[in-house]
Order: sequence, then structure tokens, then C-alpha cells
Amino acid sequence: MTTVISKATLQRLPIYLNCLKTADDASEYVSATTLANRLGFGEVQVRKDLASICDAGKPKVGYLKKELVAVLENYLGADMNDAVLVGVGHLGKALMAYKGFEEYGFKIVAGFDVDPALIGRKVAGKEIFSADRMETLIRRLHIRIGIITLPKEYAQETADKLIQAGVRAIWNFSPTYIMVPDNVAVKNENMASSLAVLVRQLKELSAAEKGSAAHKNEKERG
Repeated sequence: MTTVISKATLQRLPIYLNCLKTADDASEYVSATTLANRLGFGEVQVRKDLASICDAGKPKVGYLKKELVAVLENYLGADMNDAVLVGVGHLGKALMAYKGFEEYGFKIVAGFDVDPALIGRKVAGKEIFSADRMETLIRRLHIRIGIITLPKEYAQETADKLIQAGVRAIWNFSPTYIMVPDNVAVKNENMASSLAVLVRQLKELSAAEKGSAAHKNEKERG
């Protein structure tokens, strides 16, 4: 079953997959209610999300766990999630060493950099190669995902080289937006924007707390 789903649903699917894979539960079946309770999600939302990609759920029984895992992995492309990372600085090393990606079927298989001191070294068992070898190795390994963790002045040029080598999805952590052709997917992670949203939410929460406290004091005085 394949259908177009919303971005919000797509972002929740890896969470369901991780929950199914890591749950300490010997049961053969799992229900939307069980997943909702484990994750703190709404039951109706979970039911709709799963129904959008899988029609194998049974009333009062739920989904066969192995089948649901397979459907989620297939939909999320777990068979094409090998990636390379360009720019092995502090952030690049942290991403290469992060084991949580593999729970979602995602694996960084190699890193690339121009620093001679890094080339030939390994991070979490993954070798760092010279950037000069990027196109050759990407083609040889049939890599379709590239991660950029470079200063902004190098981001677009690197994206162009990744695309030329055959990459069709780019996860960009550089502090700038990159332009890609229509047949290439890109996710720009703007940390400054995320921080701005977080700070704004903090201000709103603080204002709400102050308002609540003022209202309480006024009632007590009355």
C-alpha cells in the first residue's frame, strides 16, 4: 500500500518503527492503542498514521508486529539509507558516532574532509577519506544520501559535487540554504532558526506562568 502522506505523519513513522524495534514485548501483535500509550501520542492519530501506509490491521487484535515493521522499513526506504558525510569537524564526528541512526535503518558509511590530519582516521569504525575521492567512492558504493557539515561558503559547491556523483538526497547542516534540482531532495537544518523558535516558546511559557501567578495572587487578595 503506497500513498502520499503529510509531512507530520512522515516525521512520526520513524518513531513508530523505533518503538516497535526496541520495545521489550514478546507479543506477536501490537495495537495502535499500545503504541499511543507507549509514546504519549493520541490513539486516533496513531491509528490514522498507520492506516495511511498499512491496511493489515485487524479489529481488537492490531497489527502483526513483524509485518508492520517490514511495511514501515519499506516505506521509509531502509534499504537505501546508506549515507556519506562531508566535513568531519565536531558536528560531523558527533553525527558519524551517533548510534541512534541505525535504529531507523540509516547508516553513515564514510566521511570526507580536506584536512590531512583527519584523512585515514576512523570515527566509530567509519573511515575518513580525502574529499578528492568523494565522487569515485559515492559512485562505487551507490550512495544516494549526502550529509553536509561544512562552513557556509563551501556548502553549495559541495552539494553540486554530491549531486554530480549520484546523490539524490542531501541533509544540510551548514548555516546556509543550498539550491538543488527538482529531482533532488534537500533538508536544511537551520539551528539558529530552531533556537529562535525555542526561545520564543520559552518566552510565551514564561509569560503564561507570570499571568497565572498574578491571577492567583489577585484571587488570594480578593
